[in-house]
Amino acid sequence: MSESRMEALAREGWTRKFTANEPRLSEAVALYEETGYEVHLEPFVTDAKPSDFPLVGTSCTSCYEGSENQYKIIFTRKKADSKVAPDELFD
Repeated sequence: MSESRMEALAREGWTRKFTANEPRLSEAVALYEETGYEVHLEPFVTDAKPSDFPLVGTSCTSCYEGSENQYKIIFTRKKADSKVAPDELFD
């Protein structure tokens, strides 16, 4: 059985946050980075298998139709040298 993209990201310590496009995408990335997080962006895909991105594959995506390439899914994980306490900020 092959590992889904979501499982691979989770194994690497990434947590899915939300889907955004500009200008909110850049603002969110900057905010997460300023507060001690690494940020990883995945392309938004409407034809994903539900196991790859559960909230994409199983929920309504009509708002994104025709502009899917403008959206990214934001994933974060704490930087190794981060001073952010586990219960602070976005956790």
